[in-house]
Amino acid sequence: MKSPRTTQIVIIAGIVLLVGFLFSQDIKGLVKPKEDAASAMPQEVQAPELSLAEVSATAKNLISNSAVKEFTLLESAYQKASGEEKVSQAKLLAQKWDDLGQSVPSAFYLEEAAHGETSLKNWLKAGAKFLEVFDVSRDSLVKSVSLQKANHAYTEAVAIDSTNLDAKTGMGITMVNGSGAPMAGITMLLDVVKKDPKNFKANMNLGMFAIKSGQFDKAITRFETIIKEIKATPDAYFNLGFAYESLGKKQQAIDAYLQSKKLAANPTLSSFVDKKVAELKK
Repeated sequence: MKSPRTTQIVIIAGIVLLVGFLFSQDIKGLVKPKEDAASAMPQEVQAPELSLAEVSATAKNLISNSAVKEFTLLESAYQKASGEEKVSQAKLLAQKWDDLGQSVPSAFYLEEAAHGETSLKNWLKAGAKFLEVFDVSRDSLVKSVSLQKANHAYTEAVAIDSTNLDAKTGMGITMVNGSGAPMAGITMLLDVVKKDPKNFKANMNLGMFAIKSGQFDKAITRFETIIKEIKATPDAYFNLGFAYESLGKKQQAIDAYLQSKKLAANPTLSSFVDKKVAELKK
């Protein structure tokens, strides 16, 4: 189970990346509905491959020598194992990597576990971890491969249980982000929200898509609903602030940004918000 510290790191990292991403784009929208209609057409993701050995080697450069020795022994045991024991070793390695905050090899080992023991639970875990990597990674290759693998994991999950909302939400998110037809992904997420109006992930991603497509009024409605009826999170407030700012509603944007800062309690985000608020007050 993910520790509170790891969860906080993922949330903060996601917000910090969102800050850089949103404000490096045209303030009028990441995909303009009319001008950029062609660019919004479905495009199949042609992601290059990354191997388990490659991501493990990269992660080992980021941990202590004693930890490297431990993982080398565990990986050796994994390679020699077979059947249920190999699945157990894969799950152990996934957890060990996750405990050290190394989500990339963790996701790869969860995928190995799902291949060795096909089940809805295992594919959902793999998909969720790959989406986590996609959300927080700055590496374009890692993001591309992670999105592709997340889509595959959720496809397998949906094949096992087509009514499972976690599987449909994950698959819809990957499709909206480029692994398939975006509008089909939106339809899938809307179907999830129809069945589960308080589904946080589905609602958040519908709000993000509204921002990306320049539908800021819809984004505001979506994020305000999330905050009032589902969960008031730093990223929900930040997205709300961005949508308000995009419509020139400065005071509402300031209020939302400050709430995001308050909830996140992160120095990097706080510094950014302070600068943004100062600009909006001019």
